[in-house]
This record gives sequence, structure tokens and C-alpha cells, in this order.
Amino acid sequence: MAVTIQQIAKEAGVSRGTVDRALNGRGRIKPEVAENIRRIAAELGYVPKHPKTAGQGNSDRPLRIGVVTQLCRSSFMLQINQGIADAKKKLAKRGIEILLEENETVDEDEQLASIRRLEETGIDGLAIMPVDSDGIRTKLQQLTRNDLPVITFNTDIVGTGRRCFVGLDNRKSGQTAAGLMGLMTQEQGKILVITGYFSNRTGSLRVDGFVEELKRSFPQMELVGVQSSFDQSKEVEDILVHALEAFPDLAGVFVASGGQAGVRRAFERVQPKKRPYVILYDRTPRNEEQLRDRVADFVIDQEGYEQGSRAVLMLADLLQNHKLPEKEYCYTEISIKTRYNLT
Repeated sequence: MAVTIQQIAKEAGVSRGTVDRALNGRGRIKPEVAENIRRIAAELGYVPKHPKTAGQGNSDRPLRIGVVTQLCRSSFMLQINQGIADAKKKLAKRGIEILLEENETVDEDEQLASIRRLEETGIDGLAIMPVDSDGIRTKLQQLTRNDLPVITFNTDIVGTGRRCFVGLDNRKSGQTAAGLMGLMTQEQGKILVITGYFSNRTGSLRVDGFVEELKRSFPQMELVGVQSSFDQSKEVEDILVHALEAFPDLAGVFVASGGQAGVRRAFERVQPKKRPYVILYDRTPRNEEQLRDRVADFVIDQEGYEQGSRAVLMLADLLQNHKLPEKEYCYTEISIKTRYNLT
């Protein structure tokens, strides 16, 4: 007689639903519980009604993982794209296809169109850098309710049923930047913050963490503004030029998102008597040059390569081996770079 899910549930001391989630990689379940259930199922000789060959999405095609990114032309995407590309090569050997949709903006409609194209092609899982909007939230809720596993990376969105988030603890990284700024300025002076899009959750969390820590630990420092650059270097340049003209004694600049090449051009235009201290994000070729040329003092790197690679590989393990993420938030290291530790 065939072994049933009910028998496995009784032996494991769990519900039938828990057994189903463990054997099919659905929902959240403790790794040790899932492992025990799979062990019992193997010992009892359980055979699923519709077995899938490892690396096979259905009877006529391999497993497919959809990947959706945003701001694909930004320099910080270089590392993320390389991580995705290397993961794609590894998974090809396991019979898993990666279908990549690159979005140029943080526009909801552009991202929804990418998700729909992947759905029409046919995917078994989705790794996405989500736009934080109601439309994307609703769409991801629909996918997860239909048992399509979703992992977010680099940017996150709550209330969607996604399995986990892979990326930087952005609030904590903003606090880290504030701590660095306080040390450099000796807890004195005027500080300017430049972000990309106010609607971008990643940048907003960095700014929130920075401002919170500034107020808590360095109350004598003065925040002169938080301005949006739309990730454009010309906007960063103009914002910084106007700030330097209004505040010749500007002590520090924190750029929480893209367009950071504008910092150099602003200093070239204004040529301040004393350059304000500068903290940037992401280890890109241009930011490395700014460190070496002493245009910037610190770069906070979010390990983009690890984000792109790990998100895709975790999704592959979930689909192929029913290996659930060990935790909901898989944070990458907050790496601090100076001109002295660039290798």
C-alpha cells in the first residue's frame, strides 16, 4: 500500500499541511522540522503522486527562474549583474534556466510588464528587486498564493508572502554612515544628505538610519537638507554646488544612492577652501577613483555580487531540493572601503 501524507504527519507529529509544505517547498517551516519530515518520508518509501525529475519544471521543460531587476543602467548594478550571470552558468549545469528582465526605471508599470512576460513564458520561481508600490505588492501576493516562490533581493517589499530578502540591512548601514560622519567631523558642523528617489525604499531606509543616528548620537551636528537626485549625476552635482554656495562651511555630504559622479564635478566647479567629508554607496569603478583621488572618504559597499548570486541560488535550492531559506532576512555584510583597503 502506498504511503500517505497522513502517515508521515502522524509519524512526525505534525499536521498534514506541514508535511505538504516540507515536501513541496511551500510556505515557511523550520529547517529542522522540514529535514525530519523528508527523512521520515524517505524511510517510509513515500512517492509523490506527480514526481518531478530534479531540475525539471514540468514534463516538457526544465525548471525556470525569472529574475527582475531595476535601474539596470546604474553603476551599482555591475556587481549584481555579474552575480546573476555567474549563478546562471552554475545552474545551467543543473538543468535550470534563468530568464532575466532588466528594467531601466523604478516604474511600477514597467516592472509589472516584466513579471507578466515571465508568467506567459512560464517560470517556477521569481527573484526580484521589487518596486515598493501597491501594484507590485498585489501582484506578488497573487503569485505567492498560487505557490510560486518569490525571493526579493537588494530591495524589499513587505506583505507579499515572499520567502526571504537577500541584501543589505539598509537602516543599519545608514546608522553606520552617520557614525563615520560623526567621527570625521568631530561631532560638529553642517551635513547634507542626497538620496535618489524618495519612493525608493532602499534609499529611504538608509536616510532614515542616518538621520536617526545623527539626532541620537550627534545632536550638535546640523542637518541642512535631504534632497532627491533621481539617481542622476547632474542633479547630484547641482544640489551639492548650491549647498556649498549656501553653506561654505559645509562639513559633510552623505550620498545614499546613485549619481555619485556628480560629487567630483561639484567640487571642481566650486573648489571649496575645505572639502567636506564625503560618504558614498557601492564599490563601483568611479567610486573607487573618487576614493583614490581623495574626492570621497568612505564607500559603503553592499556586496552586490553576493546579492545577485545568492538570491538565484537559494531559489534554485528551494525548487530543486526543497531547501527552505534558513531565515527571512539574509543580510549581506556592511563593507566599508577607503583608499587604503581597495584591492
